[in-house]
Amino acid sequence: MKLELIATATFGLEAVVKREIQDLGYKILKSEDGKITYLGDERAIVRSNLWLRSADRVLLKMAEFNAVTFEELFQQTRGLAWEQLIPLDGKFTVTGTSVKSKLHSVPACQSIVKKAIVERLREYYMAEYFAETGAEYSVKVTILKDHVTLTVDTSGAGLHKRGYRVRDVAAPIKETLAAAMVQLSFWREGRLLVDPCCGSGTIPIEAAMIGRNIAPGLNRVFAAEGWELIDSKVWKEERKKAFGAINYDSELRIFAFDVDEKAITSAKENAIEAGVDDCIIFKQMPMQKLVAKETGGIIITNPPYGERIGEKKQIESIYRKYSEFFKENPTWSLFLVTTDKELEAKTLGRPADRRRKLYNGRLEVCYYQFHGKKEF
Repeated sequence: MKLELIATATFGLEAVVKREIQDLGYKILKSEDGKITYLGDERAIVRSNLWLRSADRVLLKMAEFNAVTFEELFQQTRGLAWEQLIPLDGKFTVTGTSVKSKLHSVPACQSIVKKAIVERLREYYMAEYFAETGAEYSVKVTILKDHVTLTVDTSGAGLHKRGYRVRDVAAPIKETLAAAMVQLSFWREGRLLVDPCCGSGTIPIEAAMIGRNIAPGLNRVFAAEGWELIDSKVWKEERKKAFGAINYDSELRIFAFDVDEKAITSAKENAIEAGVDDCIIFKQMPMQKLVAKETGGIIITNPPYGERIGEKKQIESIYRKYSEFFKENPTWSLFLVTTDKELEAKTLGRPADRRRKLYNGRLEVCYYQFHGKKEF
């Protein structure tokens, strides 16, 4: 069955998610702020949830249409074949958003959509009562400038919930953002990667999972696993393929440091849970002691911002160290995310080669990319 799917993404990561979808072999239909629409089938739902590293969720698109009255919203929703997705015992909820639209009351829109789906299912199943004890189908009605999009969430918990974060620290970076930072860098298998402020280890863990080709969703469950639309054997087949795709022989050189002993303990435990503890060297060490023992290394890091953790003097000390380090090691590259808009002058004393506006949770951040000099 041909399906339209939507991978939602944090603002600024659309190009990364689009590339991931294309790498899975699916045709992109549309790329917009915060979402990539693409063509797939039932197996694409499974593969997308297992393999997309930087997407937030995978949604099944049911329909889109214009509506300026509740009657239009009701009739066009009721006209969809919801029975092909939701069984008699299916549990379904409706959430929604409305921006710059005549139908501006979100609770009313949610109620209308829920009523329309119930009417459709009641007529099809010839039932007056729905137990809603089965699999969950989370429907969302999104209205933007009177244009309605109806989707159903296939993921459940957000895709950043990999399942390996057993121990946390203050102000962790989202796994999806960490994966995107690695994919947007120069780092590849065999090249030295260092995170001097690793916290709970998210960046080095995501890098190791990329380097070892471990599917990020391999050890978690998804909302669509209980759907009748997708045969359970498809989930088993795709998980088996994902396990078989893991490259245990990849040459990974990843170092993770942090001044906080508790952070290093947490990072080690998370790496064990992710199955990559054998390819990351963790060490308690202030980044001011960082020394380069070779050329051409890469630093990818999420240092303290000041808004969330860290004292001002500590942060200034970190910036001074970066300035000194890169003057002494011009072939090294730095990829750093922060809220600090004056970072370029504080670190390398030069403009970044690239910068990208992103969000870490609700915080607006900038991903600065300083490229090292090429070695000849």
